Amino acid sequence: MTDRYETLVPRAREARRLPGTLTLTADTRLTGPDEATEPVRRLLAPLGLPLRPTGDGTEIAVGFDATITDPEGYRLHVGTAGVTLTAAGVDGLRHGVRTLRQLLPDAAWRAASAGTGWTLDCGEVADAPALPWRGGMLDVSRHFLPKREVLRYLDLFAMHGLNRLHLHLSDDQGWRVQSARYPKLTELGAHRPGSQVGRTRDGSHDHVPHGGYYTLDDLAEINAYATGLGVTVVPELDLPGHASALLAAYPEYGIGTHRVLTGWGISAGVVTPLPRTLAFLGEVLDELTEALPVPYVHLGGDECVLRDWAADAEVMGYLAEQGITEPVGGHGYFLRRLGEHLAAGGRRMVVWDEGFVTGGMLPDSIVTAWRGSSVGRRAAAAGYDVVRSPVYPTYLDYDQSDGPDEPLAIGGPLTLDDVAAFDPVPADWAAAEREHVLGVQFQAWSEYIPDARHLDYLVFPRACALADVAWTGAPATRLTERLAAHLPRLDAAGVEYRPLTGPRPWQAGGDGPRRRVPGAEMAKVREHLEQVSTSGDAEQSA
Repeated sequence: MTDRYETLVPRAREARRLPGTLTLTADTRLTGPDEATEPVRRLLAPLGLPLRPTGDGTEIAVGFDATITDPEGYRLHVGTAGVTLTAAGVDGLRHGVRTLRQLLPDAAWRAASAGTGWTLDCGEVADAPALPWRGGMLDVSRHFLPKREVLRYLDLFAMHGLNRLHLHLSDDQGWRVQSARYPKLTELGAHRPGSQVGRTRDGSHDHVPHGGYYTLDDLAEINAYATGLGVTVVPELDLPGHASALLAAYPEYGIGTHRVLTGWGISAGVVTPLPRTLAFLGEVLDELTEALPVPYVHLGGDECVLRDWAADAEVMGYLAEQGITEPVGGHGYFLRRLGEHLAAGGRRMVVWDEGFVTGGMLPDSIVTAWRGSSVGRRAAAAGYDVVRSPVYPTYLDYDQSDGPDEPLAIGGPLTLDDVAAFDPVPADWAAAEREHVLGVQFQAWSEYIPDARHLDYLVFPRACALADVAWTGAPATRLTERLAAHLPRLDAAGVEYRPLTGPRPWQAGGDGPRRRVPGAEMAKVREHLEQVSTSGDAEQSA
């Protein structure tokens, strides 16, 4: 019989099986203070048990323990008479319930159950995460992800101990946020007439309209659902670059004429750093944060083409008045001004690492370090909190292997073993640098992810490895062995993951436009990104 205490994903700090078994039935009672039993009852609802506070059956006793010092820590004991779950706070209780469900039969991860009895081995677990930021980024701009799928991914995040959902809500190919003050953002910016086919920008398009956006009520719902699972939503409006969709709706905040792009890559769609633009964006951010009262807002800052600023007399004249002589300094100025606007509302600014390079930081700003290890280390050495998110190995939109059956992706390969071997807090970093590693997250850019089924294929099981790395703060160990037991849990949850042996027949690329096209070797990609990670201008980084 498999020791399920050895198959937990993410791996617990301490877990061991004890003699005996316990069966949870319709007579099992749930006891403890209301603030503890209410979230536990919600998370155990799929088991189909009443979990009344009184009765003659076995007991699930939950509560808080001040001796557990980690805010997300918990202790779980399963004995023949019942379950005891204690935690420092509600987040720890949620993690304990996740572990309890993984100890149960795989069917515990179905949305509902017709059964009335659940048997598990006795044992005990003492656990807490090593890193406070454990997340993933979903790009809903290139291909829109309906609200129902975002809610489903929140469930999957919670299943794996991930607690940050970074939503990439705007880019050149689509604006995905309702604005009551500026309705053209969605009327004109939320749809495009087609999408690029294949990897080359040769004008090949599918001529199939694509679009969608979230209403402010949708975002409030997503946030409420996330909060109930212990997940914090981190909304991103990518600025000042990647702004073609915004400028298609409101060209007065940019330079020249723009349209919602149908192809992928870097564009010249850049909003200006002028006061009228900053005022406009401040209003848009205010609407967003009213719907999403969250502690972090990501302002993007990546891959900004600055040549239009350099050629524009009004922009350069205004920057000169601020004592700025080069466009790259304007990039930092722009991000600082918007960061100050967010700070006035009590929110921390998050930026891609270009924002650090150009000086677009406030003292408490967070850097999402994507262009390799060195830029993240430099930001940490400068005293900024860093979310490690290097292309290699956290970009899960890359191929999972170099096999001929793999479907089209942006490049690669980037294997499950590559993700599992990632060390988020390198030993060769100085102690002060390691202290600023806030966490780690995966990225799922959606140029080649047209729908949720393909998102599942590319994200899982590599996200399982990333979740393990994020939780333990170290490379994953015995992952393949644990995944052998964990993948049936994903089956029960309805996740269309890539099997460890390769794609299923209907997941393969075939011989048409979805067939795999080999990209640049990952070693060369990594080398290039390290080389350009000192630049804040996308054209200098090409």
